[in-house]
Amino acid sequence: MVDNNVFKIKFKKYLDSFLLLNLLFVIFSSLFFIFALIMEINRKSIFLDYFRRIWQPLILPAISILIVSTLTIAIFSWLKSLWRSEEEDI
Repeated sequence: MVDNNVFKIKFKKYLDSFLLLNLLFVIFSSLFFIFALIMEINRKSIFLDYFRRIWQPLILPAISILIVSTLTIAIFSWLKSLWRSEEEDI
């Protein structure tokens, strides 16, 4: 029983760390995209070309993970609050 709780705590810690790093990567990618657009205006297209190359394999999955994790947390929170309110009604 104790090992199961330790595993849950460690798993949650690693998952939170992964999701935080994912969020930071998405923020950094959006800042890099803004920088690439500014450089494209100044006729230096190498940054935008690089951004286009990493869009499919790196940035799109990171954004998808961010959206799915946010929706999952929101649904679990909603269900937990719904369950608590039903418990109070009884």
